[in-house]
Amino acid sequence: MPGPIRSPISIREWTQRHRWIWALAGVLMLWAILSLVTSRFSLSSLSGVAMSSSFLVIAALGQMAVITTGRGNIDLSIANVIALSAYVGLIVVAGQDGRVVLGLAAVLGIGLVVGSVNAFLVVRCRIPAIIATLATGYILATATLQANRVVSGFIISPVLRALTSGRVGGVPAIVIVAAVLTTFAAVVLNRTVFGRLLSAVGQNMRAARLAGVKVDRVVTIAFLISAILAAVDGLLIGAYVGGAFLEIGAPYLLQSLGAVVLGGSLIFGGASTAVGTLFGGMLLILIVTTMQVAGLPAGTQDIVQGIVVIGVLALAGASGMRRRAGPVTQAGTDAPVAQEA
Repeated sequence: MPGPIRSPISIREWTQRHRWIWALAGVLMLWAILSLVTSRFSLSSLSGVAMSSSFLVIAALGQMAVITTGRGNIDLSIANVIALSAYVGLIVVAGQDGRVVLGLAAVLGIGLVVGSVNAFLVVRCRIPAIIATLATGYILATATLQANRVVSGFIISPVLRALTSGRVGGVPAIVIVAAVLTTFAAVVLNRTVFGRLLSAVGQNMRAARLAGVKVDRVVTIAFLISAILAAVDGLLIGAYVGGAFLEIGAPYLLQSLGAVVLGGSLIFGGASTAVGTLFGGMLLILIVTTMQVAGLPAGTQDIVQGIVVIGVLALAGASGMRRRAGPVTQAGTDAPVAQEA
């Protein structure tokens, strides 16, 4: 017997399930406008934007993991982790390819320690994540300041330079790295047990705990992912710019959050989209690039970025209130039931 006939999905329902489409539309629109204004309507301009946004995407994927856990969890230590890892990683590598593994091990150690401390403060001490990670960031800033005082200069390893500035078949190598990480994150969110548990914790932590989910472990892993990705990103950014400086990670604090929310992940947690985070990062870089072409000063650019993020968060908040006022879903919660790619 033929199965039941399914009604066609409306455009509204499709876009609600694939919220990343709005970020992609924004990327294409701004790319077209920017290319026309600069008389460079070509794929090469988009390739340059993708390269610049790749470093942001790596950090934003970690931020996405924390945001997905819900309860307003945000990692504000990302910028300081990036800065300290840039210093430590480049110091350990010392421009030698044979020491790249040691440098990577050093930054991974930083990520593990910072992620563990953040998780301990949030999970065990019950300190709100926004306060705990901010305090951790202040401690890391002091360590970075000390590192800045003892370093006289940097020599970049050829391997790291090729990874961050080189190309493979005409495609920037760092773009390939960001794409692979995004694909892996999408698979984890949608195809693994941990992804489902992460979604369940973000949708309703109490219900997840009653269902036997080890909530503390899931939240801890999310903070570890965020810190580790930020640490590795710091080493890559330092190699790309040719050194490290105190404010090297500062832009990634607001932008990592902006990329996640612009990409369609729910700020309330429970449903995130790795593909959307990728496009959200590109969209944010395009917004900054457009302002630079328009000649806006740096301070004004920061204001505009803040307004964009606040606007998206306000829309997300209004949408969340409407869902709470609506009927309860089959899962017993008004949050989305499944992750997105």
